[in-house]
Parts: sequence; C-alpha cells; structure tokens
Amino acid sequence: MEEGENEYMKQIQLPDKVKYIISQLETAGYEAYAVGGCVRDSLLGRQPSDWDVTTSAKPQQVKAVFRHTIDTGIQHGTVTVMLDREGFEVTTYRIDGEYEDSRHPKEVVFTANLIEDLKRRDFTINAFAYNDRSGIVDAFRGMEDLENGVIRCVGEAAERFGEDALRMLRAVRFSAQLGFSIAEETKAAIRELAPSLRHISAERIQAELVKLLMSDNPDYMRDAHELGITGIVLPELDTAFATAQHNPHHQYTVGEHLMQSLLHIRADKSLRIAALLHDIGKPQVRTTDEDGIDHFHGHVEVSEWMALDILKRLKFDNDTIDKVQKYVRYHDYKPEPDARAVRRAANKIGAEYFPQVMEIWRADILAQSDYQRSENLARVCRVGQLYAEIMEKNQCISLKTLQITGSDLLALGVPKGKRIGEILNQLLDEVLQNPANNTRGYLLEKAKKIVE
Repeated sequence: MEEGENEYMKQIQLPDKVKYIISQLETAGYEAYAVGGCVRDSLLGRQPSDWDVTTSAKPQQVKAVFRHTIDTGIQHGTVTVMLDREGFEVTTYRIDGEYEDSRHPKEVVFTANLIEDLKRRDFTINAFAYNDRSGIVDAFRGMEDLENGVIRCVGEAAERFGEDALRMLRAVRFSAQLGFSIAEETKAAIRELAPSLRHISAERIQAELVKLLMSDNPDYMRDAHELGITGIVLPELDTAFATAQHNPHHQYTVGEHLMQSLLHIRADKSLRIAALLHDIGKPQVRTTDEDGIDHFHGHVEVSEWMALDILKRLKFDNDTIDKVQKYVRYHDYKPEPDARAVRRAANKIGAEYFPQVMEIWRADILAQSDYQRSENLARVCRVGQLYAEIMEKNQCISLKTLQITGSDLLALGVPKGKRIGEILNQLLDEVLQNPANNTRGYLLEKAKKIVE
C-alpha cells in the first residue's frame, strides 16, 4: 500500500458499533467492510451521517450472526442490524442484473467478490471500502479523484446513468456539496442521457434538488441547467436563464439573478427554494419600453402561482409550500422605514414570516446591480431595526395580542358573525397606528362607540 494511502487510513475511525459488526462477521468466517459515502466523508474529515457495511455473508447468514435484525431490503441483500436501538444497513456483495426502468435491476446476483460489488457503485469517490484489517480498498482510483476534487463515474458513465438516471442529478449534487468539478466524460454522458430523468419519480428528484440547494454551493444549480438536467426536471429555470433583464436595477439574466440570490440566503430549506423561485414568473410578463428598458409588472403574482405549481409537481410537503408561497408573495414588498408602516407590514405578512421575508429582500437586493443598492440595503436594515424595537416593546401587530376579544364584543351585544371580525380589525387598525391604545379599557370604550 502506498504511503499516501497510509496517511488516509489514519483518518478513518470506525465507530465502535461498526467495528463490532465487522468483527462479528469476520469471526463467523465472512468478509466485511464499511463502504461508500461514510468512507469518503471520513477521508474528507467530515462526520458521516450514517455507516453502511458490505459483506460476503448472504442475508440469512447475516441474520444468523446477530440477535436483532430487520429485513429492510432482503430481496436486494440488505439487512438492518440493530444495536442498542441504532440501525446499521448490512448488504451482501452483489452484481446487479439488467436495468429496466432507469432505477431498478431486473435481478440481483450475490457474489463473494468485493470488487464486483464496488463496480456497480455510482462514482469513484463512493466506491471505497474499509476495515481495520485491510485498510482502504480503492479499485477505481477514487483516491486520486478525491485529491483532485473530481466527480467521475465508476467505469462507463453511460452504463452507470443507464442503471439509475437519478445519478446524473446526484453528480451535480455531490459537486455542490463537496465543491468538486465533474469529469468531462461524465458531463458528456449527462448531456446525452438527461432526457431519461423523465422516468424518475418526483419524490426522488425533489430529494436531490433539496440537497443541492442546501449545500455550500447552491448556485451549482446552474450546472444542472447547463448539462440539460433542469430542462427535464425544472424547465421554468431554463426559460429564466434565457431571459435578459435590460434594466438599471439588474446586471444578470433572470436565471443568473436567481443563482446569485441563492448565494446570499442562509441554508434554510424554504428560504433557499424561495430564493430559487421568487422571480420565476418574470419571463411570462416581460415588456420592453421605447427606451429599451425591460419591465416585469405583475411578476410577483405570476411567480407565486408558478412556484406553487412547481412545488406541487415535485411533491413537496404542505408546510414547505405554504412558507415558500408566503416568501415569494412578499419578496418585492417595500414598506417605508417608519414604525407605523413596519407594524402594518408585519401584520400583513405575519410575525412568524416577517424576519424571513426580510432575508429574502436582502438577498434579492444583493443579487441585483449596484444601482441604488446601498440605499435599498439601508432601507431594509432600518426596517429590521424598527421591527426589532416593535417586538422588544411587545407592540401589538396582530389580533392575537389585541387586548380585546370576540367574547368581549359578544358581551357588548354584538351578534355572532362577520361583524365581530370587522370590529376587531377596525380596532387593530387603530392600534397599529398608535400602539399605546392597546389597552382593554380604551378598546372597550372604542368598541361601544362603534356598536352604538
């Protein structure tokens, strides 16, 4: 083994439970290794999210070695070994048969050869195996790609992508997570085979897109566009990249503006998705005036319904959809830096959303041209300061904190129905104007006058 590999070996500290699983299988006469992403992450000094084990033992043999197991994917050779309520997937070395649907092999054949098993894995940096006895098994020059920061398929890229088309999007996702480049031959195969992503479920596409967006390089979504991936899974983004913005406030196409916005928003799922989609409707409404300046009147409403359509198509959960809709709806809202205006804006948007919407405002401004940028940022900053003061003083910005309720109005003789809501909102409007009026005594007197 080369000296460089020994240095990498020192970096891998198997968890005690993983060591136990490997040692128990070896004691029973089988081979066993930690495999895949957990080895890669260990070599990169990252904390693996989970640990997978591969073994020459067949599923029933694995089950015979350990007391508590779960048949999580036994037809594909996977048994989950439970140790102190923690599960570890243990999978038999296997050779996949012919793939019929760009995801599932027609049959799985177990093998006693580790290298045959590693051959079927997607990328060289995911095809490592390791145990303390043998050290790192690197049959496909994964270490070289790891050191050079390259995503490369194991063997022929077209074969790997033919086995599971989602691997094309995974290549971009790994590239974004690790800051790696994609090998040219792997890129070429993606460009050719991207249309086969049509066969992949929306749920699987969504999961990879979220991981990409939550990475340190969310703007690598640009690579997904350039490689033809978004043309299949998010065609609206391709249209955005093709739409110029000839306007003093902008220096990028709509698509590139969205990429720049991603770089200025923190890694929160709903915020990142909103940053990606907040201007997605602009191509639909673009007009150009007689001076050659582009305008996008109505783009907020169009972007909101397009975002809703995209998120439903990709099977996002309702909570994410609700948040993204709210962020997109108010991404272009510009309250004056005045306490009354900020209270009204917080009431309109909702206190639970207002701080996040301010983050969208800031990211949007930072992704524009430098024309009036400093003034716009100063305005958002002042709005943020005023909002913080409003919250610190516990000023009323919603019916929840109004010091009078519907029950009080019923006691005054107001009949049940929409009239109660109308009066409460009239009182709230006054309190938003003057927070000092949010006292039970004042509001009861005011309500009596309204009722009379």
